[in-house]
Amino acid sequence: MQRFSKAVSLLRSSEIRDLMTLASRPDIISFAGGMPGNDLFPVQEIEELFSNLDEKTKQAAFQYGPTPGLPSLLESLSGFLERKGLPVKSNRLLITTGSQQALSLLAKTFIDPGDRVLVEQPCFIGALSAFRSSEAALHGIPVDREGLVIDLLNEEIRKKERARLLYITPYFHNPAGLLYSKERKAELIRTLQGSNIPLIEDDAYGDLYFHEEDRERLQPIKSIDPEDIDVCYTGSFSKILGPGLRLGWMLVPEAIHEKCELIKQSADACSPSFTQVLADAFIRSGKIDSYIAGVRQEYKKRASAMVAALKEHLPSYVHYNEPRGGFYIWLTLPEGSDATEIMKIAVKGGAVFVAGKTFDPEGKKNNTLRLSYCNNTPEQIAEGIPIIAAAIRLLCG
Repeated sequence: MQRFSKAVSLLRSSEIRDLMTLASRPDIISFAGGMPGNDLFPVQEIEELFSNLDEKTKQAAFQYGPTPGLPSLLESLSGFLERKGLPVKSNRLLITTGSQQALSLLAKTFIDPGDRVLVEQPCFIGALSAFRSSEAALHGIPVDREGLVIDLLNEEIRKKERARLLYITPYFHNPAGLLYSKERKAELIRTLQGSNIPLIEDDAYGDLYFHEEDRERLQPIKSIDPEDIDVCYTGSFSKILGPGLRLGWMLVPEAIHEKCELIKQSADACSPSFTQVLADAFIRSGKIDSYIAGVRQEYKKRASAMVAALKEHLPSYVHYNEPRGGFYIWLTLPEGSDATEIMKIAVKGGAVFVAGKTFDPEGKKNNTLRLSYCNNTPEQIAEGIPIIAAAIRLLCG
């Protein structure tokens, strides 16, 4: 009989990953995965950029690279982040194999078995997995329309056993789709100051805003550079270029960077040089800004199509957010509803989504569900949403 570690025994398979096989069926319309639209990837632009590189750069793309990242990409990405006002010069940048690895490295840096970790309720499943792999004791703090509920955060901070870190996704939250208000971020900063609790600020979707008037709300906490808080800012090329590149980053204080680099050396030595070369070329070409602007408008169109379908077909007792960016719409059903049972009915009709308990730190609360519109055409959305609405009505009345 095999004996496995305690850490691995605490992990559970991601429901989203389990749904991928189902979602790939041609007879299923999938609103499950937060995957960019395949038709939106800049394939021709990347082919042209790579073909125009000099032979030495192409050869370097096939070679091992430094653990922190290729110097050329670190330089171009620094410029990209500085345009957002991020304090690159007073921090250190580390390229990671997807932003998931960034979360895993930070978890290993800060968490010992049994340590308290504060997360949003609901919370990104990848973060929950990363923290569970370090045997954290997860404590979910609810969010409202403006962000983390500060009174409840205060209660957690005042507890005798100090939390080891706080994790948030303030910009088009995964899965709840919300955008933190400027005022709520200011309250959050005041609450954390003096607590000695590091903050992980996950910004995978901030570039995908739909309304120019939201730009002020999108200012990262890291760019505010608040005193007395170690802010670990993470981002990714997955949503703004392509998840197949498997490239993310973290911008962190020097001491944290040093520890994360050591851990990364034992994990994968370095992230893929080939895709780092491609990402660097894309930034330097100046194409990245116009590309993001284009996909931003396409996702806005798809989000509008889903909102219109929900307004037409959902019963009035279902509440949801109208997204202002990102990939997701979060539905709240009456208390006692079971989104997993609704999903089973919807699958028989030809559509699938992710049940809310996937994003619950305790894996219990299930009267919610996440819909993703990013990988569907307006026509697919118009066809799939009535299937889900009918499943809801059948089970909830």
